[in-house]
Amino acid sequence: MTEVERQYAGQTVELVYEPMARDMVSALRARSRATPAGRRIRRLLLFAGVLCVFCFGFLVLMNAMTWRLWLMLGAGVLAFACLYLLPWMQGRQLHQMAARQGEFRAVVDDGGIRLTTRDADATTNWAVYSRYAETDDVFVLLTGDKHGVGVMVLPKRGVTEPADAERLRALLERHLEKA
Repeated sequence: MTEVERQYAGQTVELVYEPMARDMVSALRARSRATPAGRRIRRLLLFAGVLCVFCFGFLVLMNAMTWRLWLMLGAGVLAFACLYLLPWMQGRQLHQMAARQGEFRAVVDDGGIRLTTRDADATTNWAVYSRYAETDDVFVLLTGDKHGVGVMVLPKRGVTEPADAERLRALLERHLEKA
């Protein structure tokens, strides 16, 4: 146990926040970088985009001005756009669902995470999550499956003091692996 973990052992961190679309988008991007399935999809989209642009260039050099030329260019642009658009579209959909719950209150301690909204109250043990990822805006807790299907988003703006973010990070490091 590191000095920071020892210092924060047994403490509780409370977050209070309204869900925002950018939190969800940031979490989904972090999930795609942290999970094998997400990395595979990102590589596939990059490969498809590069291949299509390469084919476009080849067809231009061959002076083959046909519908295939524009199809290759369009497919390449679409593949590159999906890298940005998919997390954005999914994040907006998740936000619409979460926003209906109103204010979120998360209490994180050594026992797990208790999440309370207007319509729900759920407690999750640490065993549900195996790893976490961190972005500039959020902490993202991920389940152990290769797709990271189970995700919990804890926005850093939800803490009341900057020291609470450090305490939360120490709790996460103590109970989960860094993705």
